[in-house]
Amino acid sequence: MSVFVDTSAFYAVLDADDGRHADAARVWESLLDSRDPIHTTSYVIVETTRLLQNRIGLDGLRLFAADILPVVQLLWVDEGMHRSAMHALLVAGQRRLSLVDCVSFEAMRGLGIETAFCFDPHFAQQGFHIVPGARAGHHTLEKSGS
Repeated sequence: MSVFVDTSAFYAVLDADDGRHADAARVWESLLDSRDPIHTTSYVIVETTRLLQNRIGLDGLRLFAADILPVVQLLWVDEGMHRSAMHALLVAGQRRLSLVDCVSFEAMRGLGIETAFCFDPHFAQQGFHIVPGARAGHHTLEKSGS
């Protein structure tokens, strides 16, 4: 079973002070043990990089680049996917929904992935199964100040 990983999960895995760190670390270890494909997009990598630099610093970013990225299958966002996601974002008309999320949804549908490792309820709202699960109305990054 392939799994898509969102910024909220990458961040929780890497930030020991994050309230979701224990759950995130447990899920990440389980994903690694399963040897199932782990996917993300270039947009999630850009978003995660910015977040890590700003909140944890370069040591967190180095850990991400050295230990996490090598085991992730990266889907580079092309112009068509970007345009489709932008259209979906504008049609959705939700202020807190991001372009990165919409690109993630497009990528997951395109790859046939039904499960996301995240703490973002937007994925469940789009019909995806999320692990370890997000509470309705709770978004890890927003709570942390983003």
